[in-house]
Amino acid sequence: MPELDTEDNKLLILARGARGRIGAETGAAVRDGDGRTYAAASVKLPGVELSALQLAVANALAAGAEELEAAVVVTAGEVDEGGLAAVRHLSSAAPVHVADPDGTIRA
Repeated sequence: MPELDTEDNKLLILARGARGRIGAETGAAVRDGDGRTYAAASVKLPGVELSALQLAVANALAAGAEELEAAVVVTAGEVDEGGLAAVRHLSSAAPVHVADPDGTIRA
């Protein structure tokens, strides 16, 4: 299993916390180029559905981030294409780590 460095491990903790706080299917966290972090959980309401990764990237953008250094997604499923596209919009090189709900890194 791959291991995360200290900074990316912080993203894992934030993503797991965001997911667990509301019992969401997915949690995500991103770190911007200035080292600031943003965490979010997936949202499913009638007429509105945002992935955790989309929302975390949107929070970073809303705070003025111009690039991302890394992202972590905690999910039992797959990472959504829209979330990956949002990350790639800000950084083509930022790693997107995927973890199971127990925190085990799988990709």
